[in-house]
Amino acid sequence: MMTARAQGVGFRSERGPILIALMLSTGLVAIDSTIVATAVPSIVRDVGGFSSFPWLFSAYLLAQAVSVPIYGKLSDMTGRKPIILTGIGLFLLGSVLCGLAWSMPSLIAFRALQGLGAGAVLPVSVTIAGDIYTLQERAKVQGYLASVWAVSSVVGPSLGGIFSALGIWRGIFLVNVPLCLLAGWMLVRTLHEDVERAKHKVDFAGAVLLAGSLGLLILGALQGGQAWAWNSPISIGVFAVGAVLLVAFLLVERRAAEPILPSWVVSRRLLAATTLVSFGVGSVMIGLTSYVPTYLEGALYSSPLVAGLALAALTLGWPLSASQAGKFYLRIGFKSTALIGIAISVAGLLILSLTASSPNVALIAISCFVVGLGLGLLATPTLIAAQSSVPWHERGVVTSTNMFARSIGSALGVAVFGAVANAIYGGSSGGDTDPATVVAASGAVFLAALVAGLLTVAAVLAMPAVKADDAGKADGQPVPSSAEGSAT
Repeated sequence: MMTARAQGVGFRSERGPILIALMLSTGLVAIDSTIVATAVPSIVRDVGGFSSFPWLFSAYLLAQAVSVPIYGKLSDMTGRKPIILTGIGLFLLGSVLCGLAWSMPSLIAFRALQGLGAGAVLPVSVTIAGDIYTLQERAKVQGYLASVWAVSSVVGPSLGGIFSALGIWRGIFLVNVPLCLLAGWMLVRTLHEDVERAKHKVDFAGAVLLAGSLGLLILGALQGGQAWAWNSPISIGVFAVGAVLLVAFLLVERRAAEPILPSWVVSRRLLAATTLVSFGVGSVMIGLTSYVPTYLEGALYSSPLVAGLALAALTLGWPLSASQAGKFYLRIGFKSTALIGIAISVAGLLILSLTASSPNVALIAISCFVVGLGLGLLATPTLIAAQSSVPWHERGVVTSTNMFARSIGSALGVAVFGAVANAIYGGSSGGDTDPATVVAASGAVFLAALVAGLLTVAAVLAMPAVKADDAGKADGQPVPSSAEGSAT
């Protein structure tokens, strides 16, 4: 097992090729999250299935979310390299098949395959960064990775619009092919692991039960109030079966030799608190990304491009603060840095809520930028604190759990915010075509996002107050070396 040394961070450093490969891998998921939405009208015109197109997003998110914890555990057992290459391979295959899809059902199925690939690519990329960079370097590296999302927030919609205008919507999926091949080739050439080979007993029963239970629960949250009523028999049935499978999973995990989701993930105070923080980050993010464009387009009749650029301020603020987070947590600790971050985010959400009744593009963009600044100082130190508190063989599970919590927060956020908005739309004769109703519904969602931010404050306060060098002592665990890892 090799320990990373401080060698500088950047493209020209010794680890620069790996960083570029990780950014390319992250870019696959980041661009895909924004490029598809702009092409939906073209897709529907070609293959039909207008009533089913929301499943293009739900199938992808569902497959991604339920597979993240499984990939995280497997990466701790077999190493990061085979898992991330598997994820890139699945994403490549899914992209090619999406480009060849002949109907909406086939496209939805292939989008799920893409989601299974994304479930490995994103968390394992972050885990590799945690392996090969020292504690002092990780925040800056997170800034590099976060910048990918900032660029993708502009590039994705632009590419989607171009492909749609040219009548070649299949190109939005096929553009992934060269990116996948390049990222995979660079990882094969540059990422070298020294993994202790040992016989492992894979927890297949736990993996199946976890995927099934979470799949049904997330499905119920995503589709409740949309595809079916919350109190409908199918809704109740989905949640009931999901809950039963979840209980069965917990019972199986108690006896498993190497459980997919070990109990220590939620029993250690630092890990439990940072997981809750990630849940809150996911909720706040989905509240803004889902409703800011609708708010501006419906209230001010702004073009999708203007609305998208206003929202892009959110993902511009994040990498700016994330790249500087290390200077804060190395001096004042993880918890204090996270408190500053959540305070800034809450301030931005408060401005957004108070001014929602008077739509203004510039003010919305500024508010989103402020929220993004805060989230960069919140998400980065809490993730790094969690990674730094465990040795290499637990880091994959910890990272994937943190990112899985963000996915769950987004899924439940969609359900809660959707219920809030739909209640207002349903009580108005104008519905979602009436600007006043759009303002009222969006304002209610922004207020709900503010509540989610305030609840996240409680999660940050629950974190143990430790300095960066003592992160591993927070739960009575041995402190690993500053960047103990198996990759270089």
